[in-house]
This record gives sequence, C-alpha cells and structure tokens, in this order.
Amino acid sequence: MNRELLMLVEAISREKNVERDVVFGAVELALAQATKKLYQGEVDIRVAIDRDSGDYDTFRRWLVVPDDAGLQNPEAEEMLMDAQDRVPDIEVGEHIEEEVDSVPIGRIGAMAAKQVILQKIRDAEREMLLNDFMARGEKIFTGTVKRMDKGDIIVEGGRVEGRLRRSEMIPKENLRNGDRVRAMIMEVDLTLRGAPIILSRSAPEFMVELFRNEVPEIEQGLLEIKSCARDPGSRAKIAVISHDKRVDPIGTCVGVRGTRVNAVTNELAGERVDIVLWSEDPAQFVIGALAPANVSSIVVDEEKHAMDVVVDEENLAIAIGRGGQNVRLASDLTGWKINIMDAAESAQKQADETDTARRLFMENLDVDEEIADILIEEGFASLEEVAYVPLQEMLEIESFDEDTVNELRARAKDALLTMEIAREENVDTVSQDLRDLEGLTPELVAKLADGGVHTRDDLADLAIDELTELTGQSADEAKALIMKAREHWFTGQE
Repeated sequence: MNRELLMLVEAISREKNVERDVVFGAVELALAQATKKLYQGEVDIRVAIDRDSGDYDTFRRWLVVPDDAGLQNPEAEEMLMDAQDRVPDIEVGEHIEEEVDSVPIGRIGAMAAKQVILQKIRDAEREMLLNDFMARGEKIFTGTVKRMDKGDIIVEGGRVEGRLRRSEMIPKENLRNGDRVRAMIMEVDLTLRGAPIILSRSAPEFMVELFRNEVPEIEQGLLEIKSCARDPGSRAKIAVISHDKRVDPIGTCVGVRGTRVNAVTNELAGERVDIVLWSEDPAQFVIGALAPANVSSIVVDEEKHAMDVVVDEENLAIAIGRGGQNVRLASDLTGWKINIMDAAESAQKQADETDTARRLFMENLDVDEEIADILIEEGFASLEEVAYVPLQEMLEIESFDEDTVNELRARAKDALLTMEIAREENVDTVSQDLRDLEGLTPELVAKLADGGVHTRDDLADLAIDELTELTGQSADEAKALIMKAREHWFTGQE
C-alpha cells in the first residue's frame, strides 16, 4: 500500500504539474480528517508521511495555552502548567504530541480522499495561476462575462477569474454572459473563493489607465494625468500636464478627430470626458476645471481650503451643471471646496463678512467704525492678524502712527487672551463621557463647547449639517462621529 501511495503521488504530481509536497500534504490532510472521526470532540490530528518510503505516523496534538487563559477546547488544548509536567521546557504556542494508531489508507473512503487531494491541487493550481498573472503587472483585466454571483459579475480572463461587484459597475450598463469586459484591477483577495481579483469599471483609476493605453505620450513621460474625477457612465474630468513644451496636452489626449478620447468614451458606455489643463496655481486650476463656464472672479480661502467662484447669470447654470454635476466633479478633480455664486450673492457675502469683521474690531479693540474700516481695507480680518502680523506691516499703514499701532496690537492680544480663558472655562463644562468619545480631539471638543454641545447626547442629537457647520468637518466625518455618539442608545449603556 505504501508503494501504491508513492506511485499515486507521483502520478498526480506529473498530471497536474504541481509539487510532490503539495500532493503529500493533501494525502496527510485526508488521513488526518479520517482519523478525527474516531474521536469525540474537536481533536487536533497531524499525519506525517515519509516522502521516500511512503510510511506514515499519526499524532494527536494539544496546543499549549497560558494558565490564566483557560481552556477553550479541552480536546485540543493544554494549560502551560500541565504541559510542563510532561515537557519541562515547552512554551506557550507550542504543541504536545502523542502518537496514536494510524488509519489504514484502505479505510478512507476513496471519494473523500480523492476530493481532498484534488481540492488541494486545485488550490495550488489557482495560486500558481494567480501568481503568474500578477507577475505580468497588468492593471486592466480583460475577459468575458462567465456568470452572475449574488449580483456580482464573474469575468473570466484566460484561466483566472475576476469579480466585478455591482457597486463597481457603470450604472445602467447591462452586461450579459459572453460579453467582452475590461476593468481595473483594484486588489487581489486570496481569501475569496473562485474569483479573487476584485475589479472596477467605475473607479477614476480605470479611466486613467484607458487614457494611458490610448495615448503613447503618457507612457513615454511626455504627458501626465494629474487627477481624475468621474460620475460613472455620465461625465468625467481629467487634469493633464505636458512635460514637453512641444506637446499640447489637451489636443494630444483628444487625438486626431477625437479618436483617442472617443475610444475611452466608447469603452465607458458613452461617458463624456472634459480634459482640463492642470496648473500649479489652484485658482487657475479651478477656473479650468469649471469649463465650459466662464468665471468672472475668484476668492481663495486657504484656511478652509475653499474658493468662492463668481460667474454671471448666463454662466451660473453651466458652472453648477445638471444636479450640481459640473461643480462637484470640478471640486473632486482639484481637491478644493468650490462655492458658485453670482455677482449679487458675492457682493452680499462680502458685505456680511465686512460687517462681521467691523463688529469684531469695534467690540474687541474698543475702536470706532472709522478705525475698524481702515483695518478691513488694509486686509485685516481677524484679531490674530492684528496681534501678530509683523510690526513693520502695520507701521506702513498711513492712517496709523506708531503709538496707535502698538495700542491696537496690545488690545488685540488682551482680547485673544480673554477669549481663550473663556473658551477653557466653557470646555470645562463638557462632560467626561463626551471627552472620552473616540475620534474627538481637544480642538473638536472646544468647537463643540462653543456651539453649546456639552454632553454625548447633545452630540448625538445633532444633524450632520449642524455638526459640519460647528466643526468644519466633512459630511462623512460628521456622520461617523454622530453615529459613534449614538452607539450607547442601541446598547443600553449610559
């Protein structure tokens, strides 16, 4: 029988083109599973086959666990203290083994042994095919639709399979069995059975790779796609830059009579692509990203990483786009928050900001309206700027002499100190359960306190837009924080 075992292993190894050790491992697993059936409970069995003679031994094993951990599975675990009585130098994490009678191969159901062996071999073949595929470094997966699996599409490319989840498909795209499909390889998850390559047709990276395939100048390093934003199946924007003055980045991506950009559009179910010239100047970049709308003026707020973009009435609808699509894509492309407004809205916002700054200076610096307006005209918008801007800059203001400047700076510093003391006193009223909430920094606690949020329930009662207005967080960050604050409502904890 042992000779027959060696011959079987050799035959399967050659037939399936896998290492002998893989086949031996499958046989050992089959023998171990058969032996387990002779015992009660979840025992741990190890079988070791001699690779030369075919002889094999069977061992029952116990994992050594810490004394204070207790036994989760007494049939396969032993506490360290008891294990050391048998093997003095054994440590936690090691195994104690005891040889037991081996099950003759003939007693194993032929089908069961065969299934274990073939499954092991299939797993090895699958891993080998995947390794070969990934070694090629391909970023786009090309194949045909093989079947549907719980709403996902399984795409077969050669001898490997990819999984295109419904959320990663292009909306309204109807793929059927046998259809040719191209998609971006996002990740490889070996824990997934069947199709471990995760694909996407809606990711911005997919469009970038499609352009890379269509535009040789990108592969050559003459052009670079700096960013991409997509509304899959509808519209997209890409930002390009040329590293060679002789190469027109937009014209090169469009191609003769639009051949290159049309090839990408056709692959993506008619998705329209705007090609934008990338610029180091954020304002210029945003102006280009909002095309085809014409921008009248733009105000950059570095602190809030936002821009107020003013357009005339004729361009307002174009700049915003249907359902806000154009401004949303432009914001995603540039990484800036973009506020679109007409001239009247801009003038009103500027007047409101001026009035706010005027009141701030008049109340905290104890000055009249004329002095406050001079500060505003000179570009001052906060007490911090008055207190800490370089002295020489304030001395250059014609309306102020040195004594006035020094007095204004001293008053600004005093006002800031008073406000900080008041803020600290306000923060002291915040409950400990709110302070301990995961994700809350001292800065956020201070902002919440300023907004009248002092307990965990106060935070939990807020709407997302209320929290974003208080803290300046994104909607996703605010939502996560509110849900964290509400957890105790569902667990019954205080």
